[in-house]
Amino acid sequence: MSGQVGYKYLKTYQLATIIYDLTSEFCAKFLPGDEWLRQRSQMIQAGRSGKQNIAEGYLEKSLKMYIKLISVSRGSLGELLVDYEDFARQRKLAIWDKNDPRVLRDRKMRWSGKPGKSGEIRIQKPDLPDNPEDAVNLLITLLNQNIYLLNRQIEALEKKFNQEVGYSENFFQERLK
Repeated sequence: MSGQVGYKYLKTYQLATIIYDLTSEFCAKFLPGDEWLRQRSQMIQAGRSGKQNIAEGYLEKSLKMYIKLISVSRGSLGELLVDYEDFARQRKLAIWDKNDPRVLRDRKMRWSGKPGKSGEIRIQKPDLPDNPEDAVNLLITLLNQNIYLLNRQIEALEKKFNQEVGYSENFFQERLK
């Protein structure tokens, strides 16, 4: 990995980075003014937590803590998803169905990073649409994708954990005999 930290190669981390960056842009563009200060802060922090907990979990020595921190990430991104749904509802903006052609277009896009010449991951992110309905639906789509991927990551980590616990337990039982 030429000095790179492995979590940067995780699709969940790359997508969480995009969500965090776009959330900061979204809040600045669509929630300006002091009356939205708390909501902006909450949304940006939820996006940051979603990203940071993936990195922190990956760096843990304990598989159990890794699973816990990935679950915290999923929870933070789930909270952010509800914020975007609230934004749409309160402004009477449509939330597009997952089979809507615009959602299917966004779901097919590959926003994740690619290693540059130096090995550094360069994350390619979409531009935030100027239209609030388009913007909120893009972020809802990205959040749903990442929550799905985090669920799969958690399942794989839990399977690995259970296999390791089973192996350790069997080894312990053999030693007792």
